[in-house]
Amino acid sequence: MRRFVPTIAVVSLMALMAAACSSGTGGSTAAPAPIVVKFTHVAGDFTPKGRAATRFAEIANERGKGRLDVRVYPSGQLYGDKEELEALLANNTQFIAPSIGKLIAFDPRFQIGDMPFLFADNAAETRFWDSETGKQLLATLAPRGMVGFTTWPNGMRQLMNRTRPIRTPGDMRGLKIRVPSGGVQVDTLQVFGAGASVIPFSDTYTALQQGVVDGTLATFDNISVEKYAEVLKYLTVANVNSLSYGVIVNKTFWDGLPPDLRQILSDAMTESTALARKLSSELEAESLASLRKSVDVVELTPEQRQQFVEATRPVLTKYESILKPELLDAARKANQ
Repeated sequence: MRRFVPTIAVVSLMALMAAACSSGTGGSTAAPAPIVVKFTHVAGDFTPKGRAATRFAEIANERGKGRLDVRVYPSGQLYGDKEELEALLANNTQFIAPSIGKLIAFDPRFQIGDMPFLFADNAAETRFWDSETGKQLLATLAPRGMVGFTTWPNGMRQLMNRTRPIRTPGDMRGLKIRVPSGGVQVDTLQVFGAGASVIPFSDTYTALQQGVVDGTLATFDNISVEKYAEVLKYLTVANVNSLSYGVIVNKTFWDGLPPDLRQILSDAMTESTALARKLSSELEAESLASLRKSVDVVELTPEQRQQFVEATRPVLTKYESILKPELLDAARKANQ
């Protein structure tokens, strides 16, 4: 029996070494922790943006096979409208989807979507952002520490008021309209002889209800969700300007990812972008059909809309030196 004692000792020692290796004390073989990726936005998870962000996470996590942990925080759970850009730049969140207009502070040309009657519809604006000119504009965010990935549409802004149907620019005269910010939209209303009042989004319903303003510029989605039809009577489908979200990524985070994970996230973004655009188009049609049951709807004919186009040419001329002719030309080409 003594001949077997050394053998037993060797076997026991090998077992202990194997246990040590598997527990991490002698050289871990455990899989590394997944890379946590936070995607924060301020829309509800039931909106096109919310559903697209959720789908993005699902695809990335599935294809990442445990190496990615993409987490979506909707409805401003982590950061509000004013804080999300700062949080992105600090890499406290890695993905955000603010309205394109929020990027004006980095490059004033991002107010292209606010230009009156420049884009005929959502499809035209999407073609612009997918064009080389649109991609080049998004690329200007790189020196600021951001990667401009793509855009998700939220619809065209329409005219809504409590006073009368709007069919011509002259019908706007004397009305006071809520706008989200100054600049282009204020100038647009002024050429119609209308007044403008900058009111926060969260205060808009109350301002309309109390008669502080006569109407607002809003997408079908916002009109429906915010229940403006309860306090306003007339809706003019004019496609005044557009509201799109820019999907933005922290550049330091992005550049530090392994190439294969970047590809997984890129592919997931391509698929979720297609979903966001599809859902936005469907929602516009559904919202308009619903609004027809509760408000008076005027759909401008091409000839009537052209009157608005002509009336707002001075606004485009005013901002041409900022936007540059090549950007405006690319926008007009996207309408064709």
